Amino acid sequence: MWRRDVRRFRRDALSEGALERLIGTACLSPSVGLSQPWRFVIVDDAVRRQAVLDNFTRCNADALNDYSGELAQRYATLKLAGLREAPCHLAVYADHGTEVGHGLGRRTMPEMADYSVVAAISTLWLAARAEGIGMGWVSILDPADVATALDVPADWRLIGYFCIGYPQTEADSPELERVGWEQRRPVADHIVSR
Repeated sequence: MWRRDVRRFRRDALSEGALERLIGTACLSPSVGLSQPWRFVIVDDAVRRQAVLDNFTRCNADALNDYSGELAQRYATLKLAGLREAPCHLAVYADHGTEVGHGLGRRTMPEMADYSVVAAISTLWLAARAEGIGMGWVSILDPADVATALDVPADWRLIGYFCIGYPQTEADSPELERVGWEQRRPVADHIVSR
């Protein structure tokens, strides 16, 4: 149950090899046609990290402009990223140009490459939690700017940018629920029978 989207990190470094071990576990995930389209970019360079933080800051300011009144005030108080505090940054891409898997399962549903990467991210997230490590998904970013900052191939699609580290606190409910931004819906609300 505790698999929260962490925004508040301690600054302690992860143990030696922890991130690589978690990525190794993620690479055991299922993928369409065994294509293994995931590409993990460990972002250690301070200049590249700053470029991503600047990107987030611009995009977050733009997002704030989409809200008004009380909702804008509430949005402005949300902690939406741990980019400054987290000891690890990880960008996860789907390689749309990979020949691995020979295209099996992607002819009618090419988005399956992206979904395969999402499965790997979920596996990584659960493996991290098992080791007491938290992850935060930063989605308020311009993917083209991130690709430029990280100098990745043009046929890679950004699926997620993550802050990774030890959480300051643990909670059984999402932070956005605790601050009243949104409430988790009952399972029955997500099931359709035909």
